[in-house]
Formats: sequence, structure tokens, C-alpha cells
Amino acid sequence: MKTTLEIPDALFRRAKTAAADRGIPFRELVSEALTDKLRANDGVGKPWMKAFGKLRSLHSETLKINKIIEEEFGQLEPEDLL
Repeated sequence: MKTTLEIPDALFRRAKTAAADRGIPFRELVSEALTDKLRANDGVGKPWMKAFGKLRSLHSETLKINKIIEEEFGQLEPEDLL
């Protein structure tokens, strides 16, 4: 499939040079780079999820804690009204 890409000039020159050094067409270098990038992210999702995604199970606990805080601090005491 043909497509149009906007690539910064400096990056384009580096990529074009890398393709020439390897003796392959620019389009092949781009295809390889995209394939490598997509393969590296297969099944990973967002990189930060490795560390923080495991905390997802605590979502219900966070909601409970927020509710308690709202109940406790959401009420005005008579001395607060003065």
C-alpha cells in the first residue's frame, strides 16, 4: 500500500543514509522499523502498565476509601461554621 508520511528532515536523512548503507530501499527500512516497533509492543499494552497496571485491582479499594473520606470530611462541624 502506498501512503504519505511527514518525517522531519534530519530523521529522513539519517534513515535514507541507513538504508543506503545496508543496500536496501528506504521503503524496506521503514517497513522493517514498523514491524520491529509493533513486535516489541505485542501484548505489552502501555509500557507503564508493567509497573502500575497491577494496581488496577485496588480500584474498588480506592473508591471505598474516597467514600469514607467524603463522609468524614464532607460534614461541617458546628465550630467550623463560626
